[in-house]
Amino acid sequence: MDTRFTGVIPPVVTPFTVQGEIDLESLDKLIDVLIEGGVTGLFSMGSTSEVAYLTDAQRDVVVGRTVERVAGRVPVLVGAIDTTAGRVVEQARRAAALGADAIVSTCPFYALNSEAEYAAHFRAVAASVDLPLFAYDVPVRLGGKKLSRDLLVGLGSEGVLAGVKDSSGDDVAFRRLVMANEDAGHPLALLTGHELVVDGMLLLGADGVVPGYGNVEPRAYRDLWDAAVAGDWARARRIQDEIARNFECVFAVTGRSGDATGVGAFKTAMAALGTIATATMAFPVEPLEPANAQAVLAVLRKNGLL
Repeated sequence: MDTRFTGVIPPVVTPFTVQGEIDLESLDKLIDVLIEGGVTGLFSMGSTSEVAYLTDAQRDVVVGRTVERVAGRVPVLVGAIDTTAGRVVEQARRAAALGADAIVSTCPFYALNSEAEYAAHFRAVAASVDLPLFAYDVPVRLGGKKLSRDLLVGLGSEGVLAGVKDSSGDDVAFRRLVMANEDAGHPLALLTGHELVVDGMLLLGADGVVPGYGNVEPRAYRDLWDAAVAGDWARARRIQDEIARNFECVFAVTGRSGDATGVGAFKTAMAALGTIATATMAFPVEPLEPANAQAVLAVLRKNGLL
């Protein structure tokens, strides 16, 4: 297992100006806040980055600026997410040219492929760049497609995959993946996309966490990780409980799309904390209206974060 890709690796929010342009000054500040908060890596161009809404040119701008600002302080993982293997290969090569340290790829979506074709897809992506490749298992974004344990561990044992970013929400499947990975000699770095049960996932054997809410409270996740590494599970649970109380700000949002709810709550909180300048979302997603924004902030005020 490549130990560079363990610990706390938040998926970095993409800030926008009120005019809808990428806000590079806010991106710089966010990156510094995250690194100063103790994260061990950054994941650019994931779901929390609103990657699906960005043009290739915008993706390149964000990735290039992220790599430049990070300046080697932590590894930068970059999502190569597209509809077919050929398009993902192109995205991976662009990210590699911009200085990515690893690539994170979904299986193709819209295209209707078999599991054997998924394997061919990941092999093609891995062969296209001289970088570690992570599989991004996120069925909710891929028409319910779930990458199987045998596929992932098999590709890890082949040296095709360096790890998995698991956002399936299927804890039974993740437990089985952890056990199979261990039985195979631990070829894969297994990263959980959970935010509310990270303590449990680390206890059962996850190698790290990729928490969207980490954009709001990076230090809390680092403290949780440190407690887990030290085997202080009581402290880890206390920190996780504190995170969960603040994460209630996401559940306070009502009547909005899935894309607007989570990232909208994060951005609203981040703007209030001064981490980014505005809570603007990628077009055509509107920022949270005043009632929802106030509901988000009320949770954070109640818990002393604001």
